[in-house]
Amino acid sequence: MERVDKILASRTDFSRKDAKKLIAQGRVRLNGRLVCAPDEKVDLEADVLQLDGKSLLLQKHLYLMMNKPAGVLSAARDPKQPTVLDLLGEEYRRTGLFPAGRLDKDTEGFVLITDDGEFAHRILSPKRHVPKTYHARIDGPVTDQMVEAFASGVALEDGTLCKPAQLCVLEDGGEPLCQVVLTQGMYHQVKRMFLSCGRRVLWLKRTAIGALPLDKTLGPGQVRKITDKEILLLLGKI
Repeated sequence: MERVDKILASRTDFSRKDAKKLIAQGRVRLNGRLVCAPDEKVDLEADVLQLDGKSLLLQKHLYLMMNKPAGVLSAARDPKQPTVLDLLGEEYRRTGLFPAGRLDKDTEGFVLITDDGEFAHRILSPKRHVPKTYHARIDGPVTDQMVEAFASGVALEDGTLCKPAQLCVLEDGGEPLCQVVLTQGMYHQVKRMFLSCGRRVLWLKRTAIGALPLDKTLGPGQVRKITDKEILLLLGKI
């Protein structure tokens, strides 16, 4: 159970002081009836709390899947550039949200957004070895030597040795489309691995985290809640 004013402050851009005013103005309803006091208790699992007729998300934690477009930062906030949180609609705005893991500014695809730090740690921890799948278009053909290098662990130009990764060709041609599966997340890793093999990445998109693929119906910048079953997929429990 949680106080109405606390929920309003955490699920909207209003402060707890503002929440009291909203309640006094008759703009807040709990299960259809007007809320009369800011300390009224709300069951986060069963109740419906509305502000100006719009229902608020009451779950303790929020788990979102976003198809990040190029040109947007995987960050909670930035004073100069748009971030993934700036793309969220009002229905998903709440305090404490952050992207669990980062994609480069020019990289597209699956970004997990949540306010559950423990869950994010379980997904991101190197000890968990949760794979991330990428599609990359590169500027030259994939050779058997490149596939073997990825499988054994590419040595980057600075001497860093990557963990073994999977590389396969999805579309052949002068600028082939490849799939790369990693179990670690170093800075610009996919680009640096290809560069060490003499290839430049022209386009990059993350298509899956663990066993959960990016929803193909999500357009660039679109987002949706992750289902309970999908959370279990992320955790490798099904």
